[in-house]
Amino acid sequence: MINSKDHRLIEALIFGSTEPVSEKDILEKISDKSLLNKILNDLQNFYKERGVNLIRTGNMWSFRTSDDLSNELTIFKTQKRKLSKAAIEVLSIIAYHQPITRAEIENIRGVQMGRGTIDILIEIGWIKPKGRKNTPGRPLLWATTDQFLEHFSLEDIKHLPGIDELKESGFLDKRSAISTITDIVEKNDDPNDETLINENDNNLDDFINQKIE
Repeated sequence: MINSKDHRLIEALIFGSTEPVSEKDILEKISDKSLLNKILNDLQNFYKERGVNLIRTGNMWSFRTSDDLSNELTIFKTQKRKLSKAAIEVLSIIAYHQPITRAEIENIRGVQMGRGTIDILIEIGWIKPKGRKNTPGRPLLWATTDQFLEHFSLEDIKHLPGIDELKESGFLDKRSAISTITDIVEKNDDPNDETLINENDNNLDDFINQKIE
């Protein structure tokens, strides 16, 4: 029942939060912990056809404007700076190959990364360290974050387009899978307001031969 106290409490908690709310925080607020999934599913179904929808990204929940209304409510603003092509390429490689080391990223791109590329992606909140690889030097491994999932409206990283989808869309015809995230970024406002070090464009055709999980 949507009118139960736990339903109303979780609805208010998510609605009143300025950031997506984790399932862990939600769990602390309800009396019967075993009902968490049912309550969230009930609320998600209740808001499915309304002006705002309840959306899950990773293990985080938030209310968002319904997709069919978002264009009507778009607020245009001038962006002075955007992510460099190199940063978008690095982000794409991490997304498809995570967890991955800096050296492995450079090997896929065929060029050494600029000094600030990883730093700016960390600052935006789209990537994070995820342990160390058990090889000499124990280099850091990099992976995407829940904030990355939220920004690109992905429920789970496994929902990134796969090989077959990329082929059907033409991304693997003459361009690499990097184009997928590149195109998505160009359609979204970029929260980054820092100038990145420029890197030369590189031929990334070999990227499609790498494993995309």
